[in-house]
Amino acid sequence: MDIEQTRTGSVSAYAPGRVELLGNHTDYNEGLVLAAALDRGIKVSGDAHDDELVQVHSTRFGAAGLKTSALHPQTENRWANYAFGVTKELIDLGIPIRGFSAEVEGDLPIGTGLSSSAAFEVATALFLLKLFRRQLPRLEIAKACQRAEHRFVGVQSGLLDQVTSLFGRADHAVFFDCRTETIRTIPFPTGLAFVIADSGKNRELASGQYNLRREETRAAARALGVRALRDLTLPQLAAHVGLPEQIYRRAKHVVEENQRVWRAVEFLKDGDGAGFGQLMNASHESSRHNFENSTSELDLLVSIAQRLPGTLGARLTGAGFGGAILILCERRRAQLIAAEVSQRYFSATGIRAPAFVCGIADGAA
Repeated sequence: MDIEQTRTGSVSAYAPGRVELLGNHTDYNEGLVLAAALDRGIKVSGDAHDDELVQVHSTRFGAAGLKTSALHPQTENRWANYAFGVTKELIDLGIPIRGFSAEVEGDLPIGTGLSSSAAFEVATALFLLKLFRRQLPRLEIAKACQRAEHRFVGVQSGLLDQVTSLFGRADHAVFFDCRTETIRTIPFPTGLAFVIADSGKNRELASGQYNLRREETRAAARALGVRALRDLTLPQLAAHVGLPEQIYRRAKHVVEENQRVWRAVEFLKDGDGAGFGQLMNASHESSRHNFENSTSELDLLVSIAQRLPGTLGARLTGAGFGGAILILCERRRAQLIAAEVSQRYFSATGIRAPAFVCGIADGAA
């Protein structure tokens, strides 16, 4: 969305969250992903001042501050590491950042797999570039934000989240080839809508499961003699004898996810929502069985959604290990499906977790 001058010396920037449509854990395996920018996001606004103090404040999380000359990861106020990390990366790129104060706010659910962290990073980067009157290419901004997450947060994430937040387009899916860094937008069929249903179980990627899956897929690539799982076909995988069963399943998930993305692109071109939904169902089953990044709560939500009239497909979205699911459905039934999923999930678990209809929005730039 727009970066706007709000008053003399003060600026604000907004970046949307993203929803992963297909391509689960393929990005750091040099694979293919389909995603979309959401109509919810994070806003960062504030002012520059002449000292070295970087101050960030959130109504939800409180305040944190460091000097520009002493930026380092925090063990307390860990939420501020996203802003501190982005600030450090931009300084390292030669952006002349001095002290500033920033207020963080937004309507994007946190810890649900909708990439609130990337939205925070991107909004911070755009805020600082506007505040200190500098520009960078959008892909370079995405990479700076990714490095901040690696170095200050400890999550070895791929580039999908930041790219989608920056390159999103209303009513379009974002196709991202993580090896060639090709980015293009594809119209999404009219008459369809997405519902996001929260499991009520927040993810904590820095706890290690995300990084562990990354190491497992790297181990699979090494064992199979390829640069990355992007280079592997299913027949090649099936022909390999002696691969540990768990590593085999991790590789199978990634290889099949890449194939699902290619097929999904063709379904989008044909306006085939039913075919797209079937791929979403298959993706979730693979996440559940092969990649083991689903949870009992996510599986229950998917099962509930798949049984409702008007649902075309459902799957976990994002890294998994908690968070939310994505439901593709007929637009005319979207509000009913959101309400029914939430009620049935509460009846089964006692957990009051929101479900809401989301739109596909423009990106941050």
